[in-house]
Amino acid sequence: MHTWGRTYDAYGNPTWQKVATDSNGNNDAVYLVTLAQVLKLNLGESPFFANYGIPAMQTIMTQVFPDFYAAQAQGQFAPFFSSLIVRRVQAAPAPTYTVNVQTRYGATVPNPLPV
Repeated sequence: MHTWGRTYDAYGNPTWQKVATDSNGNNDAVYLVTLAQVLKLNLGESPFFANYGIPAMQTIMTQVFPDFYAAQAQGQFAPFFSSLIVRRVQAAPAPTYTVNVQTRYGATVPNPLPV
């Protein structure tokens, strides 16, 4: 299994990186990168997964945080981790969420991972 994630160099230039299942058959990195992409995706933007993403335009227009959609993404990806918590940062002027992850092998992703 694999997915693609975007990284940025020191000058802000994007590069797409392939993230694949490791040699032990562990897919944690694949699911983590996919979750980050889903949380950055606009709702309905994917032609294959129309129910993934956050309604960014509507969020900006209505000034209502997309907590429901963040919780939905958490529910979609929770089965792939021992623990997954997507939580809104309180008092943030823009919709900002932290993602706390513990993999099935007990590793904890740097806490919190801002998305």
